[in-house]
Amino acid sequence: MKNSAAAEQPAGLPTAGPLPPDAFHRWYGGWDPFDPSSNANFMQGFERPWWIIGGWAIEKWTGVARAHEDMDISIFASDAEAFRIFLADRWTTWNMDNSWLRPFDHRFRDVRPGSSIWVRKDAQSAWVLDVPLTPDKSGKWTNKKLPSQVAPLDDVTWVADDGLNYLRPEIALFMKHRLLREKDRADAATLLPRLDRQQRHWLRDAVAQVRPDHPWLDSL
Repeated sequence: MKNSAAAEQPAGLPTAGPLPPDAFHRWYGGWDPFDPSSNANFMQGFERPWWIIGGWAIEKWTGVARAHEDMDISIFASDAEAFRIFLADRWTTWNMDNSWLRPFDHRFRDVRPGSSIWVRKDAQSAWVLDVPLTPDKSGKWTNKKLPSQVAPLDDVTWVADDGLNYLRPEIALFMKHRLLREKDRADAATLLPRLDRQQRHWLRDAVAQVRPDHPWLDSL
């Protein structure tokens, strides 16, 4: 992707915390997210890797239903431009980065590998999909929170009974470790007893590297 001075984040722009639901809706609009089945139809024809992450990945592994505010999938950051072109004539794509939001189109094509792409039909429509980008090195998955962790995508995802790729549950939970919202604590309570020894070891090691005092470590 080409760099564009117009696409750069203004210097010194602060990172804002998450807005309450009512304030979020006022500024950005609401969500009417896909589910895994409708998302699979939406992604037909995109010839690059993609996989389901977040709460849907945890629910699929545990079999325990939970509420979902949005639909999260991930693609490699190097495929962001291909994704934009794939949707360009049918949907609008936006880049969410550190709580600032701007169009992701032919004018603003430079996106940071750790940011997200949001998708909606048009300005009057609800958001349907959140696509956090995953940094990649030579086509391999790279842990955005622990960049030294690099692995083939097949090693960090699994194919469920619906034929779709999901991020492994211990990794999906690790990606939530910083927020510790009520839903994240609920996901941990549901998932941790269902992880095998190898999964628990991976999660314990990863969490300890970024936050040695994290409360999940007591359960691992």
